[in-house]
Amino acid sequence: MRAAGQLRRRGPSPKRVERANKKELIRRIRRIEGQVRGVGRMIEENRYCVDILAQIAAARSALGSLSLSLLRTHTAGCVAKAIASGGGQESIDELMEVFKALAR
Repeated sequence: MRAAGQLRRRGPSPKRVERANKKELIRRIRRIEGQVRGVGRMIEENRYCVDILAQIAAARSALGSLSLSLLRTHTAGCVAKAIASGGGQESIDELMEVFKALAR
């Protein structure tokens, strides 16, 4: 049985993609990592629940924004190329699985 939000994939994909915005993506994920570590510190320091929840909401929002950025480039790049080459159905199906996982 799949865990919630897990895509139907048997191990990591062998596909690799060079991203023009790789540095920006890494900067954004590092910032999110810092936000999550900050939540941990807030819990350790017995901070007010509402303040912790606000930080969790901010981290989730940042992850959502990062996900949308990756979806945009994936759709415009990988999926568009697959459609143009006649192999689009598999990419579309995979993209729909991603949307389902992100919608949970």
